[in-house]
Amino acid sequence: MSEIVSKTNTGRFFEDFRLGETIVHATPRTVRAGDGPLYTALYGTRFAVQSSDAFAQAIGYPAAPVDDLLVFHIVFGKTVPDISLNAVANLGYADGRFLRPVYAGDTLSTTSEVIGLKQTSAGDAGIVYVRSIGRNQDGEIVLSYARWVLVRKRHPGTPAHAEQVPELPKAVTPEQLGQGCPALELTAYDDGLSGSTFRWGDYVVGERIDHVDGITVEEAEHQLATRLYQNTARVHFDAYAARETRFGKRLIYGGHVISLARALSFNGLGNAFHIAAINGGRHVAPLFAGDTVYAWSEVLEVAELPGRQDVGALRLRLVATKNRPCGEYPLRLGDGYADGVILDFDYWALLPR
Repeated sequence: MSEIVSKTNTGRFFEDFRLGETIVHATPRTVRAGDGPLYTALYGTRFAVQSSDAFAQAIGYPAAPVDDLLVFHIVFGKTVPDISLNAVANLGYADGRFLRPVYAGDTLSTTSEVIGLKQTSAGDAGIVYVRSIGRNQDGEIVLSYARWVLVRKRHPGTPAHAEQVPELPKAVTPEQLGQGCPALELTAYDDGLSGSTFRWGDYVVGERIDHVDGITVEEAEHQLATRLYQNTARVHFDAYAARETRFGKRLIYGGHVISLARALSFNGLGNAFHIAAINGGRHVAPLFAGDTVYAWSEVLEVAELPGRQDVGALRLRLVATKNRPCGEYPLRLGDGYADGVILDFDYWALLPR
């Protein structure tokens, strides 16, 4: 009798990755008209360009584009079964660029290239660096980003294979921004409808904005969100298995925190309608159902875009906390992060001029 081969996927371990390999991820995902309202229901996002076809069309879009972070989550979710099913933690992001708007009806697929590998000193895990590319049905790149994740070894203590740590930029330059935003008709941009009178020129470097509001996370919400992105990570769903972890319960997907903080940032950054790039990000501490998320932002840089008179860019540091309002702008405490900080996220946003 021939040997029966397992037909289930248990995920890759650190030893299974090879430098330079390209991984084609299942499954292509068509973005439906209902995805936008469901995303709004999960996070409460209120940016007018993504909320209203009429508003978006008036300023130059063919229709309301899909929220940038929804695009990120869908592209990211494709990678989980092949990259991070056996991950200990997602460690960071860099060089993320939103290169083309996505609309309802578009189909997104993802590939990843392994750009770096490094075994930990303990020898029981290793860091896998990948560049993931999201494309639409026409093969056009809509999103490109790098991330690195700590992945368990199948056989701890076994020798490491070839190691290489990639050089990644600390930030996307202003010259690389703007591709994901069409030329805008500013005379039709209505501050009353957008919900904010503050445009690009009203912000200054060093300014800090307490977004004031808080959102308590419910158990069903984060599981529904992660399923929406077809993210199969066990740590978000399997409560039985989670009993044996150091936390003893399910973790909330880090992208859920990013979307919550971004939605909260509307109060103070209501015209920051488009995420153009992700410079870096770190999930500082875990979030659990029942916790309440707050957020604040700092303006790191104010930049003009070459050849664009309609929009300008703000480089923003978005900090999220749990169970701690942000009136004192908590962030660092000595060599570490202050108690309650769960997210430190650096990104570029576009605003009308």
